Amino acid sequence: MSAVRVADRYTLDREIGRGGSGAVWLGRDELLGREVALKRVGMPPGAVDADTLRAEREARLAARVNHPHVVAVFDLVETADSHWLVMEYVAGTTLAKAIATRGPMPPDTAAPLLAKIADALAAAHAADIVHRDVKPSNILIGDDGSVKLTDFGIARGVADASLTQTGLVTGSPAYLSPEVASGASATTASDVWSLGATMFHALAGRPPYDVGDNVLGGMYKIVNEEPPRLRDAGWLAPLLEMTMTRDPAQRPTMADVRDYLHARPGVRPEPAVDRTPTRESPAVDSATASMAAVPPPPPAPPRSDDPPAPTRSDAERTDRRRRVGMLAVVAAALAAVAAVIGVVMVIASGGDDEAPLAGDVTSASEEQQNSPTDPTTSEEPEQPTAAELEDFATSYVRTASQDPGAGFAQLTAAYQRQSPDYRRFWGRMSNPEILRVSADPEAMTVTYRYKYEFPGVGNRTETVTLELVQRGDRILISGAR
Repeated sequence: MSAVRVADRYTLDREIGRGGSGAVWLGRDELLGREVALKRVGMPPGAVDADTLRAEREARLAARVNHPHVVAVFDLVETADSHWLVMEYVAGTTLAKAIATRGPMPPDTAAPLLAKIADALAAAHAADIVHRDVKPSNILIGDDGSVKLTDFGIARGVADASLTQTGLVTGSPAYLSPEVASGASATTASDVWSLGATMFHALAGRPPYDVGDNVLGGMYKIVNEEPPRLRDAGWLAPLLEMTMTRDPAQRPTMADVRDYLHARPGVRPEPAVDRTPTRESPAVDSATASMAAVPPPPPAPPRSDDPPAPTRSDAERTDRRRRVGMLAVVAAALAAVAAVIGVVMVIASGGDDEAPLAGDVTSASEEQQNSPTDPTTSEEPEQPTAAELEDFATSYVRTASQDPGAGFAQLTAAYQRQSPDYRRFWGRMSNPEILRVSADPEAMTVTYRYKYEFPGVGNRTETVTLELVQRGDRILISGAR
């Protein structure tokens, strides 16, 4: 069977995606000898529909941006039965799928990645282009560590006429700004809100709004209710609050957002680490190193001689002292609002942004982990026996390998924050086998030696000691060595 060719130049390989405007294929540019992505859109030449006009607009506007963190559009060709948009091919995944697979990102992982997208959007805004559909599924994370914004299909130049009917809202509901959800035209400030909503999703592992099938109900919340806040957004909390401010005039510019993400105000400098590339660990951008395909080691506990991490109350007191003056100078930050939204959201808007996160740990469960037993309302739990701790370790290894989200839920909140690569490690390892296990109930530790298989590495054997705490009738892992 001969390969399908488009415009006598592009050879189609296989379908790699499908969206509301058509299928996306992996292909090859035979003239230049490179892989490309081809999106089939619209009606045959001579017929005009919205999809065809959007494809033409995407090609024109993406070409105007010409930014390293924007997926390049190479060509728009016509065939006898359709139009094809020829784009740069990015081998990897989307931010939405990465979050669904690996769970929420810590601020230090999310910020450098989002800084690249903010830089791309700042360039688009400088060219008088509003993207209008910023969301996790439109952010591509390459296997080489690259981060790129895609899908300018509903983007608008400031001087462009709208492709949509009056009163028809475009974009993904969970990431729409209040003004767009109420029917107003999108502006650069609307993109700032959408990037803030994307930041919320990256940090929480779920979208900021529960839209589901009730789109009108979800949009009513966006327009009329105060934006949701995350208690554990760390140093990104002030920026998250400023980007998701209902008044567009009070939001920072996209350039301010980019500068804040690069400056990382309030973050203590990290100790120097030897980042010399090796064959096993190629040199990739530090912003997306955690997304690379290099097998990570198991989550490392903090060293005993490291300074203790600030407590939650310390962080909150610090945040309350900060006030945002001008984000352009990123010298201070607005206090984080400690509201909690403890729901897992699933939104059926046609993308992959809103896939539920298996085993997601909500803020409510974190409260339960951190709340000591009230001696006036419950009895002191009995000390676990050695056999019980050994059973716990065996069950934990089995659970974590089969469902990393459920295993992650067996860590204390503090240890969860110290284990950003947890889901990536447990999601890739397979066939764990406990070789021996022993426990010390007095010290609340359990030590096990086990072997497992890891892609690109093969069989590994390790000895791990878990440090445990008892919270009510639950045993949780507070550290490992």
